Amino acid sequence: MHLSEERFIEVLQDNQGIIRKVANSYCKNVEDRDDLIQEITIHLWKSWNRYNDQFKLSTWMYKIALNVAISFYRKTYRRNTLRETIQQESVFVDGGEDDDSSENVRMLYHYISQLDELNKALILLYLDKYSHEEIASTLGISKTNVATKISRIKQHLKKKFQEKTISQ
Repeated sequence: MHLSEERFIEVLQDNQGIIRKVANSYCKNVEDRDDLIQEITIHLWKSWNRYNDQFKLSTWMYKIALNVAISFYRKTYRRNTLRETIQQESVFVDGGEDDDSSENVRMLYHYISQLDELNKALILLYLDKYSHEEIASTLGISKTNVATKISRIKQHLKKKFQEKTISQ
């Protein structure tokens, strides 16, 4: 299937939230985040003519974005000791109001940023309301494994919020 450049730009604009969300979760500083967004966009463009319309566009985009982000993260991690950066900087979250809920959202994404690569990808897809089947297909794991991991991640995040509340 040959897809047009105009259609690609339209799809990219309609789904830029996916790319930003993945980039925000894998990169803490603006320069790295911008580089990752550009890298994801390039990979999406290179794969555009191979898109299989049996899959949702958003699922296809997530899969590519996550694969690029994981590779980018690994390179960045080797280059800069990223653990220190993750612990010192808060996660950037696009938009959001200035109220208690936006602070909770920032904290949630901060805690998500500390998860390993697979769990981070899994919870981002879950938060975007992808089905267990879609998550399993995107990440190459079983539906049962998805359900188990989501449950464990939720428990982990709940514990982090409770620890934060107790320490205040």
